[in-house]
Amino acid sequence: MPNQFDFIAIEGVIGAGKTTLARLLAERSGANLVLEQFEENPFLPKFYEDRKRYAFQTQLAFLASRFRQQEKMTSPDLFSQFVISDYIFEKDRIFARLNLDDDEMALYDTVFGIMTGIAARPDLVIYLQCGVERLMRNIESRGRDYEKHITPDYLQELNDAYNQFFYHYTKAPLMIINATEIDFVNNPGHYDYIEEQIFYQPIRSNTHIQILPD
Repeated sequence: MPNQFDFIAIEGVIGAGKTTLARLLAERSGANLVLEQFEENPFLPKFYEDRKRYAFQTQLAFLASRFRQQEKMTSPDLFSQFVISDYIFEKDRIFARLNLDDDEMALYDTVFGIMTGIAARPDLVIYLQCGVERLMRNIESRGRDYEKHITPDYLQELNDAYNQFFYHYTKAPLMIINATEIDFVNNPGHYDYIEEQIFYQPIRSNTHIQILPD
């Protein structure tokens, strides 16, 4: 397939399907797949049980992990290839602003500011926008024990924060996919429509595209 990109990043709230879509696109395009290593964060299960107590440790662990991945992604060996990732580095701060108190946020921002300068910049960001009810169904269906503590209220907070962030996002062309009513896993027509928009249609800088397949 034709490809005008070196680096595509897929984003969305927990359960939106970003990792699944990244895998499908990488498999079909032959891209090098870079996935967020959330399972390596030892604080994540504790965070979902007690957000206030474990937010700072969880956030710093994610920040360090994502920073190490970004260092590898900007190396000549990896970045000379076409890369698809299931996150952007800036997403880390969305969670930090929701979960850290003022003193923690100040310290976090100091560290984040040092690290963000090396982050790889995508040629295209795909934002999977999804309603809370669909997110809850997706989370329940994958059956991760530590995610059973995720509440609809927390997902709504994340949804609002993500929408606000991407409303102002200008660092790369942005494609918005309404993932509430589509099924790109089980409906080949939905997946083909998405692939068509990504690889076969021109993407203009700073243009938001709403994809609503029939």
